[in-house]
Amino acid sequence: MSKILFVVPPYSCWGVQTIGNWPPLQLAYLAGAARKAGHEARIFDAMNKKLTFDEVRSAIEEFRPEFVMTLDYLPVTGAISTATVPAALKVLSIAKEIDPSTVTMIGGPHPTFMYDEILSDTANHADYVVRGEPEETLVELLATLPGGDPVTVKSIAYMKDGAVFATPQRSHIADLDALEVAWDLLDWADYHYNVEPYGRMASVLTSRGCMMGCSFCSQRLFWRGEWRARDPKKVVAEMRRLVEEFNVEFITLIDAYPTRDRERWIQILDLLIEAKLPVHLLIETRVEDIIRDADILQKYADAGIIHVYLGAETSTDEMLSSLNKGTTVDQNKQAIDLLKAHDIMIEASFMIGFPNETWDSIKLTTSEAIRLNPDIAVFPVITPMPFTPLWEEMHDRIRVWDYSKYNLVEPIIEPYAMTMEEITIALGRCYMTFYAAKMKEILALPEGFKRRYMLSAMKEMMKDYGAHFDFLGLGMARMAQVMGLGVPKEMVEAIKEIPAGDMPAEMAEALKDLDMGKPE
Repeated sequence: MSKILFVVPPYSCWGVQTIGNWPPLQLAYLAGAARKAGHEARIFDAMNKKLTFDEVRSAIEEFRPEFVMTLDYLPVTGAISTATVPAALKVLSIAKEIDPSTVTMIGGPHPTFMYDEILSDTANHADYVVRGEPEETLVELLATLPGGDPVTVKSIAYMKDGAVFATPQRSHIADLDALEVAWDLLDWADYHYNVEPYGRMASVLTSRGCMMGCSFCSQRLFWRGEWRARDPKKVVAEMRRLVEEFNVEFITLIDAYPTRDRERWIQILDLLIEAKLPVHLLIETRVEDIIRDADILQKYADAGIIHVYLGAETSTDEMLSSLNKGTTVDQNKQAIDLLKAHDIMIEASFMIGFPNETWDSIKLTTSEAIRLNPDIAVFPVITPMPFTPLWEEMHDRIRVWDYSKYNLVEPIIEPYAMTMEEITIALGRCYMTFYAAKMKEILALPEGFKRRYMLSAMKEMMKDYGAHFDFLGLGMARMAQVMGLGVPKEMVEAIKEIPAGDMPAEMAEALKDLDMGKPE
């Protein structure tokens, strides 16, 4: 049997990785599949260990694997993983430099659709692209190499006779519960939630797939419009194992659509309530399912769900329709109000940077975020991933071709009426304006779980804000200071020099009657 090293490439960006470190569940599934087939597997997580490519090189040299595999991995559902592709391919190049006979593989949404581009680029060193759901494909490929003809392995792409060759796609795995996750190969000290009450973090998939048609997302494309679910009893048993064996205190369900089947979802909630596991749960789902579940939202809370992420996305029904979102702004408001009534934290996203964006539309989006009033608002910059319908729609406005910047923070397209620099400035102002309005509300909360959670969440969001938005970050740091959350020492002197006119009116109003106190 062979040795295979799974590598999470070094990559970081403000936003996705701000409030916690999630374990690389997708690679843990692959390591479990390889080990079950008799191979020796290791996981090297350079991202969450905050290591360098030199340290990746050392890990490969030490283990000397016959196979090195990586994914276009970010700690989310996989809809925005393109940003890590350059780093992933560099890992494979390093493996080839160490030993040219090492077989290198890459998988994930971006490589699944962009395999021709990856394999045709002579600067890249991926021998094989694993397309689509990877576990069965990987096991079959490992059994075939070296010496066998990979043409017999479904769902791969590689160079054959000087040209890119792709084998037919395989059917999806029939029984997801038959897969094994190599939880024991993870260094659990690396995975933690940075929001009070803090604690060790894990990720769980209760289902795979999505049939919704959001034009900016890869989920429907990657899973070919299918949705499959695991046995609720086995899902909860897995959570119990994570809590009892690995001391996990937070679990994120990273399904694209965990609540699609209401009856199955109720069964999961009831089993969790019965289990009384000492764990906090975070989920992402759709606003229409929250409305559908109005009569059982208390079960959400009783089951341990403390945080729900919703894609509100834009400020008008017209824009929601253009994204094929299938929801309305009124539904967004209804879902948020329902969750608030059950004291569940709501995080909502509001995209900016569309081709038709203007300063007025930016203000409208910020106003809508304030009107909906989720506990946490995030403002991703619209990013046309190269395999989504959005790519074709916005292709003539794309100005950035470096995939590492496709991270929902850096502008990729140039609006007709704004510069890309102005979009970056607008992004900073969206955060400043929303949290200026939110600040007094949070400070007025009674002492308790929600107040501590919100304050620590805002502290994490602001901590690295200045490094990424230094042109306006001082305003955010100043707000952090007002809240008693602390200001980096190197920013103190600059904060003293901030002209009031550099802040949005909402921020200045919020700060007017508050004591700045002494900076750290």
